[in-house]
Amino acid sequence: MQGLNPDYTLILLDGEPMVGRTAGVLDLNRITVGNIKQIEIVKGPSSSLYGSEALAGVINIITDKPKTSSLNASARYGSFNTGDFNLSGSIRKNKFAYQGFGNIYRTDGFSIRPNSVERAIAPIKRYTMQHNLSWYFNEKTNLSLNLRWNDEQIKNIISVTNNGNVTTSEGAENNKDLNATLQLAHRINSRLKNTSRLYGTRYESLQELATTNGSPYTDYFKQQFGRIENQTDFVINDQFELNAGVGYTIETANSTRYDNSTNTKTNQIGFAFVQSEWKPFSKLTIIGGARYDNNELYAAAFSPKLALQYKVSDQFSLKASIGRGFKAPDFRQLYLNFTNAAAGGYSVLGTVEAQKIIGELERIGQIASLENDFYRLGELKPEFSTGLNIGGNYIFSKKISFSFNAFRNNIENLIDSRLVAYRLGGAQIFSYLNVKNAFTQGVEADFKYALSNTFSLTGGYQILITGDKDEINRINDGKVFTRDANGFSRLMQRSEYVGLPNRSKHMGNLRIQYENKTNFFANLRFNYRSKWAVTDIDGNGLFNTNDEFAKGFVQVNTALGKTFHNSLRLQLGCDNLFDYSDINNLPNFPGRRFYTSIAYNFLHKKIK
Repeated sequence: MQGLNPDYTLILLDGEPMVGRTAGVLDLNRITVGNIKQIEIVKGPSSSLYGSEALAGVINIITDKPKTSSLNASARYGSFNTGDFNLSGSIRKNKFAYQGFGNIYRTDGFSIRPNSVERAIAPIKRYTMQHNLSWYFNEKTNLSLNLRWNDEQIKNIISVTNNGNVTTSEGAENNKDLNATLQLAHRINSRLKNTSRLYGTRYESLQELATTNGSPYTDYFKQQFGRIENQTDFVINDQFELNAGVGYTIETANSTRYDNSTNTKTNQIGFAFVQSEWKPFSKLTIIGGARYDNNELYAAAFSPKLALQYKVSDQFSLKASIGRGFKAPDFRQLYLNFTNAAAGGYSVLGTVEAQKIIGELERIGQIASLENDFYRLGELKPEFSTGLNIGGNYIFSKKISFSFNAFRNNIENLIDSRLVAYRLGGAQIFSYLNVKNAFTQGVEADFKYALSNTFSLTGGYQILITGDKDEINRINDGKVFTRDANGFSRLMQRSEYVGLPNRSKHMGNLRIQYENKTNFFANLRFNYRSKWAVTDIDGNGLFNTNDEFAKGFVQVNTALGKTFHNSLRLQLGCDNLFDYSDINNLPNFPGRRFYTSIAYNFLHKKIK
């Protein structure tokens, strides 16, 4: 989001954070789409209500809540023997409301490498259940309980090549996910409301593999997160509202990669936030706030925010926001103790234990040399970002609307992995440091155009520029070299610098939609991504026009279907219509996929 990595985006499910990231990335496949009502996106660090991991923004996935008595079932089947089956129902009687949802998903996986037994997406079976219960004591007070359970079973075939030798491992992986939220909301009067929340989540992953040489491998990870929070909302007058809250979280992790799985790592955080909304006059809205997080493992963080919106006319409005957010060092960066014997024996150590472990290895004569970055090891600081967004919305007519946003994010204390030592024999040891000061900036634009009562167009475009300030200074000072067409060394020019890797300068999307009065619909969707840097070919430690790039591409998806009597819905579709693939740079990107789905609403009764 806005050029920042996935681990800088906070993922919420019904307003509560999800845990269980791998290398900072959360597998969104754990969230089934069958009961998603809407997705809210806040770009940049512009909200005071959220803390760590929200540098790039917040994505809140909101599931459907019972407003009608209903019973629905749906099934989808497609390429790679992929099946997706849903059953949901809801009921409300007097003061009680309930909604239940169940999903079963399975796939044989796929491989885009010819004659390979290894799957880019492994065979998966996934089971999900969600239950939401609400009790309305009266018009002012209600109690709700939300429970979600997810169980994922994966068959693994993994191949690792080291010095020409291929080691193949086969086994299974089991991931379990449990979330529970208890909320009590009470409206004291027309201007004052109080909400208390208790949230807990547990993610557990176990991978067991047997290699071709008989050596077993076990990877275990468990993360638990608990939070208690109280939020009070005040309506001071017609122009001013205030939200304030305090809370406490505790987070624990156990992993075979954190020295041993029985040693529990713990972090505790106390936090407080305040946010106000002021309308000095009808056309202007100002939102300001701040959040304070006091952590036991690293320095405390203060995050102020300010946003405003000015309605120039009924058709045109302007908005701007500036905020400072932070991302806390994760357990991996603090406690990791991992050695990959299959790939040369390199080690990655979290900063809490790195100096101690390397010092002990040096004492027994196992360290060949220490790098300069070893002497910089110390307490990690949170990564901070200052984000600025300026944009607007213009409604040309009932048929045409347009929005734009220009953004700039300055990231300080960016955490990066660095080589800190060599073992005897040449094996490398890495750890983590606050080393980089990066930036991302660009412009986003979206439009909607209703061509007629049946045809519509929607689309969007983003141009993105990124960079590391220290790298740019080195280029400007004449300290960075590259190679010419003949392989000779020469000074690198500023114009050759392309910024941070794995980011496309241009991205766009276009959707053509048709829907008539008989409830028949069809759509065609285009997603474009320009080339992006992947490998530092000339070895100068940064990315420039002489390095290796992944090719840009356009993915085309299409679907058509019809709804009968507001109860039965049939759909056919094809994703990646022109079968685009990139084995080296997009190994998880499948080829052409066909699917068909059917959904039926057995009961649809409006709740009084």
